[in-house]
Amino acid sequence: MDPDYSAQDVDRCDLCKTTIAQSYCDFCHVNLCKPCIGEHISDEYDKHKIVPIDLRGSTLIYPKCEKHQNGDCKYQCNDCNVFVCFHCTASKQHKAHEFFNIEELFNSHKEHAQKDAYELESQILPKYEEIVMELKDQISNVDDKYEKLTKEVSKHKDNLHRDLDIVFGLFEEELKEIKVKHLSILEKHLSEIKQDQSHIEQNLSSLSELTESNNVYHTLQYSSKNIEFRKLPPKVNVIMPKLIKKEKDRDMLRSLVGEFSPLSTAEVVRVFKARKPSALLKDLLDGPEILNTIKTGPEYLRSVTCLNEEEIWTSGETCNIKCFNVQGVLQKTIKTISGKPPYDIALDRNGTMIYSEGTTRTVYKVKNDQTEEIIRLQGWNPTQLCATSSGDLLVTMYIDDQTQSKVVRYSGSTVKQTIQFDEEGQPLYSGNSKIKYISENRNLDICVADSGAGAIVVVDQVGKLRFRYTGPFSSTRKKLFSPRGITTDSQSRILTSDYHNHCIRILDQDGLFLRYFDISGLRDLFGLCVDNNDRLFVCENHSRTVKEIKYLK
Repeated sequence: MDPDYSAQDVDRCDLCKTTIAQSYCDFCHVNLCKPCIGEHISDEYDKHKIVPIDLRGSTLIYPKCEKHQNGDCKYQCNDCNVFVCFHCTASKQHKAHEFFNIEELFNSHKEHAQKDAYELESQILPKYEEIVMELKDQISNVDDKYEKLTKEVSKHKDNLHRDLDIVFGLFEEELKEIKVKHLSILEKHLSEIKQDQSHIEQNLSSLSELTESNNVYHTLQYSSKNIEFRKLPPKVNVIMPKLIKKEKDRDMLRSLVGEFSPLSTAEVVRVFKARKPSALLKDLLDGPEILNTIKTGPEYLRSVTCLNEEEIWTSGETCNIKCFNVQGVLQKTIKTISGKPPYDIALDRNGTMIYSEGTTRTVYKVKNDQTEEIIRLQGWNPTQLCATSSGDLLVTMYIDDQTQSKVVRYSGSTVKQTIQFDEEGQPLYSGNSKIKYISENRNLDICVADSGAGAIVVVDQVGKLRFRYTGPFSSTRKKLFSPRGITTDSQSRILTSDYHNHCIRILDQDGLFLRYFDISGLRDLFGLCVDNNDRLFVCENHSRTVKEIKYLK
């Protein structure tokens, strides 16, 4: 029988593989029979420690002294808190210091560990096992208890159904009549408010003509109506009827279901309060200043990302991801794996490049010139990216038939969170556009520029909708709001590029509009980012340039 493959209850010699071992080398960690001991120590190596096999592991392995060759550190200097050998104890460096014997410390710690192990095994672990058994008993009884309760509910339901079916028809008719009254009240109030709204719009149109007119007479005849318009219409609360339940009485089926409370209305006075100017406006320049223009090459630009002015990464409609410094000097080029343009690029907090490819449905990471696949999708296509402050990656994506979009949070290649619907089950993002740039705010909100919906959609870190900004109408912005890139700065302001109106919009973290930034000659704005110094970098799509912009005082 081959001892290497047979069941054994004895230790065999590690050299000859056949003889039962009586000894053990505590330094080399090998079993030895008596004939093989001589062979094992024949190399004249003086560190071998041969002990009876039942005492294996009893020889202490001391740390080596860094200052004295072949010295074993058998002491610990209490003053310096370092291991020392015998020669070190007599050195000037440790003169008059207190030393502990390492073997004594070792035995003391080992004894403490053995006591801990005994307590864990004999006392603590049995308590946990007892708790586990108790919980298992509770879990095993849950089905029986709920089955009993379900039968009780079913019996009660059957009893009520026989009676309720008769009166539900009457209830439905009554509810229809109440609904008609409810709608009539609201529609009447709506008609009145629309009439007031029409007056405001007419007045706004007249004001627009007046501000552009040079007619002195008409201007001097102007009289403000804002005092009248500030008197907001009262809010009409139509209180929904309530079902008043009553005790069961088979002789009075009507009272079994109960009755609705009468329809009532109440007017709540609204008080106009003008919004105070945001403190965030104080930091913003009245007019932004272009500091640098970086010419990136022949491709149309989509994305820009950077942590500082020395490495500004760009991508567009070629396979090249380029890195420039702020003077516009090309520093480095990365080519995509497929040879197709990347959808988006991002830098994690360590400066590692991450990019997405729609053709391969894949997200890649490039580190030390090595490209690694980190996410591969099926049925969904990755688009824009955002590396978060916690080290996660946010990816916007759309389904193949372009009817659905969502945001997915990854830790490495593991899905941690999916954000797709609001609390009422409605889609948060449009499905008709692939362009959904994304950014994480300093307060950990997730901000998405949804081009297809013409909106900025902001959810908190758990995915709950905070607000949706669709852009106020302005007489100076004739085209619909069409956001492309989105970023945030150190004050949690949200900056987005309005592609069709050739400007940058700035919001505060709660969605309050702060300011437009119009920059002469700046057009077709796409991706944008803010570096660690709050300098703004914006892609001009068709001019193939990146502008560095100062927008703070």
